[in-house]
Amino acid sequence: MPKTKFAKESATIMTEMVLPNDTNTLNNLMGGRLMHWMDVVAAIAAQKHSNRIVVTASADNISFKNPIALGNVVTLKAQVTRAFTSSMEVHIEVSAEDIPANTNVVTHRAFFTFVAVDQNGRPIEIPEVVPETEEEKELYEGALRRRQLRLVLGKRMKPEEAHELKSIFNMD
Repeated sequence: MPKTKFAKESATIMTEMVLPNDTNTLNNLMGGRLMHWMDVVAAIAAQKHSNRIVVTASADNISFKNPIALGNVVTLKAQVTRAFTSSMEVHIEVSAEDIPANTNVVTHRAFFTFVAVDQNGRPIEIPEVVPETEEEKELYEGALRRRQLRLVLGKRMKPEEAHELKSIFNMD
């Protein structure tokens, strides 16, 4: 397995149409259905990066900015932003297109974390991510702070050990 992989190698695009069975009583896409689609597209991106079985470790801050209506075409784009020993952060961007109205709007963004595992379900080492574009570099740089914040909030890291967060919380 290669020691590094370019971020773009994990890029995954998934498209779905919002059908009546996907909607709530306001004829908008149900949040749970969208989260399912986000988990699927992010898992595919994580598998492409790691060439391994992956499991979802966390989903961060899924903000519902705009509703997605019945009949909209939903495009989900996912890409690994950074890899750690066995875990990787995946950025997801969701857009909704109303084809008859000729409109397309970004509706959601989120970060999911996946862990690559072997056939017995034990974490396994994965390649590092090499960012190339400015956006990839910006996401890569922020990934360590987001990871430490997840670990602190999940009580898996002490706040004083989260060195990348000191500038945010003014912890001198």
